[in-house]
Amino acid sequence: MPELPDIVVYMEALEKRIVGQKITTIRVASPSLLRTVVPPLNTAEGKRVEKLRRIGKRICIGLEGDLWLVLHLMIAGRLHWRARGAKLARPRGLAAFDFEDASLLWTEAGSQKRASLYFIAGEENLRSLDPGGLEVFDASLEQFAATLTSANHTLKRALTDPRMFSGIGNAYSDEILFEARLSPLQLTQKMTPQQIQQLHAATRSILLLWIDRLRTETGAKFPEKVTAFHDQMAIHGKYKQPCPRCGQLIQRLRYAANEANYCPYCQTGGKLLADRSLSRLLREDWPKTPEALESYIDKRKIS
Repeated sequence: MPELPDIVVYMEALEKRIVGQKITTIRVASPSLLRTVVPPLNTAEGKRVEKLRRIGKRICIGLEGDLWLVLHLMIAGRLHWRARGAKLARPRGLAAFDFEDASLLWTEAGSQKRASLYFIAGEENLRSLDPGGLEVFDASLEQFAATLTSANHTLKRALTDPRMFSGIGNAYSDEILFEARLSPLQLTQKMTPQQIQQLHAATRSILLLWIDRLRTETGAKFPEKVTAFHDQMAIHGKYKQPCPRCGQLIQRLRYAANEANYCPYCQTGGKLLADRSLSRLLREDWPKTPEALESYIDKRKIS
């Protein structure tokens, strides 16, 4: 899923291209995409784009008349800048926004079609779509700490909860926790002031680092290679690869449809976190350390 750094770079590219431009037509290919009926979507046609805004991971396109197109890309949604009237190819094509000199195409890989489009009238209705997460760049350490400890969740859950923190998802939470040297299963209400300070600093520094990297990578072009996996990432998507800090193998913790990547030496004091599916299978035989896991794997290979 595009997260805060990706959305920021998307918005900067869009601001250069569509602010001040009129939307001539909107083409919607996926009937499940549009989640509102009032006002009618066709009333956006002929309206000029006045501003852009980010709400969490949503891109909000402000039109004259206090109208808003709100794009939530979800996991597989991506935007593309193409020649005006470019074909919206199925099954990936969701919608196209035609401007006077180009078209913004919206695609989604996969079959689940989770992306959503809202057409909203008025600031009050726009604010109703805000999950309420804290904007970390606008928050003090005290505000960050208050939000973090408002409920007793694991750090992984807290960072990726849009009601707690705005714009952070699975990928950048891995990078943040690695930078802060904290376990993804550390409970928020059991953190020391020093750990909270480490997490606050890491959250800001990692997000700023990746905004700068993606800006540099994109340059004057439109961002076309938006992905949750980058070679420069320290641990996200790097399962069984060497940790860039200590050289030991990165491990993973699977849960629901996601996974957390972590270094058991840098983040969990040498402890191997229990993977839900494997630990349920192995029960008391679940290895407690990376060395024990490797030994268990070696024995299984021999047998």
